[in-house]
Amino acid sequence: MKVERVKGTRDFLPEEMAKRRWVFERIREVFERYNFTEVLTPTFEYTELFKLRSGEEVVKQLYAFVDKGGRDISLRPDMTSSVARLYVNSFQTAPKPIKWYYIANMFRYEEPQSGRFREFWQAGVELIGSDKVEADAEVIALFVESYLATGLEDFTVNIGDRILLDEFAKMLNVEDDIGLMRLIDKKDKLSREEFVNALKDFGLGDEGVEKVLSLIEIKGNPDEVLPKAEELFKSEEARAEIKRLYELVDLLDAYGVSRWIRIDLGIARGFDYYTSVVFEAIAPNDLGIGSIGGGGRYDNLIEVFGGKPTPATGFAIGLERLIPILEWKGLIPEVKLRPDVYVIPIGDEKEIKRTAVEVLSALRRAGIKADIELMGRKLRKALDYAGRLKVPYVVLVGKRDLEKGNATIRDMESGEQIVVKKEEVVSELTRLLGV
Repeated sequence: MKVERVKGTRDFLPEEMAKRRWVFERIREVFERYNFTEVLTPTFEYTELFKLRSGEEVVKQLYAFVDKGGRDISLRPDMTSSVARLYVNSFQTAPKPIKWYYIANMFRYEEPQSGRFREFWQAGVELIGSDKVEADAEVIALFVESYLATGLEDFTVNIGDRILLDEFAKMLNVEDDIGLMRLIDKKDKLSREEFVNALKDFGLGDEGVEKVLSLIEIKGNPDEVLPKAEELFKSEEARAEIKRLYELVDLLDAYGVSRWIRIDLGIARGFDYYTSVVFEAIAPNDLGIGSIGGGGRYDNLIEVFGGKPTPATGFAIGLERLIPILEWKGLIPEVKLRPDVYVIPIGDEKEIKRTAVEVLSALRRAGIKADIELMGRKLRKALDYAGRLKVPYVVLVGKRDLEKGNATIRDMESGEQIVVKKEEVVSELTRLLGV
């Protein structure tokens, strides 16, 4: 019986893995430059953890099951809940702020589409313990720098605010503010007519619909947008939050990332636990891919999981969305999977094979990527194989050379060969390869 791959998952072949690893490492370098340290939580958690965060509704998208011990378990749909659980379990008395990052796989039972899979990878950070606007600026600046580290420059980071959306819901006399936010969050996935009809089905009249349509148009350069927000919002809480946004924008300018920053008051982000600033990255593309990552402040989540009230902020980068865009733009370097040196023993004598392995091991210990003929091919076929691999140099170890303590280095492009002492193979190849 042929067993197929599970729907919504993928096999990554060596070239794909090399490209993915390159992206992972560029992002990891920036995370660590900002002094975030890596954590990894279990792939599965008690389902209750995710119910506490988002309620029973979240179970529909979970890979949830009962294990052999009768426990309700779910594969993690994100890392924020797991990291918050880790903090509550073991780090509530640790010095603040705590700055953690992760690069890991997540699981959600969704319909696969462009940039969306049932198993997917995210790179993210959580900054726990600071309620200061400086923490928001630190995280958003890192968010921008992470994309820049991959070579991507054509993108924007749109910043919204859940407090202002809450205030807006009060202005409309809407009791279900979370429901309104979820509708606003879907605005880019609907046509204008569909969005208007959804707002009316939600219970808004014509005046309310027009106010929502006006709100989602308040977006663009912070210098232009924030004064409009001041005109719209009059409550003390809203004005305090707008002041915070002014401070945030000023700090991001100091970080040198203001070129990529926009304000968009129509951003809600999908998770209900966000409490203040929210943000997402958009990179124009022809692949049908929308947001390539996002995050925000979540000052109440740790308390939900049984911890003391603790402010926190963070983000996650959607690697399954980012990588196709990087490939589409030609930003991922060409992958080189071949070895730099291929060692071929000529003959079956024990001493020849042993010497070939000794040369191979010396090359590897010197930091040279090297491989050896393992199929027992004759010389011509072994050279043909090395040619198909596009190996630049081959080391030939034969009886005649061995009797004199030598080995032969062959330049596969020119066909030229030089004979060197066995002990000089490493130094000569180091010179030829420029390593």
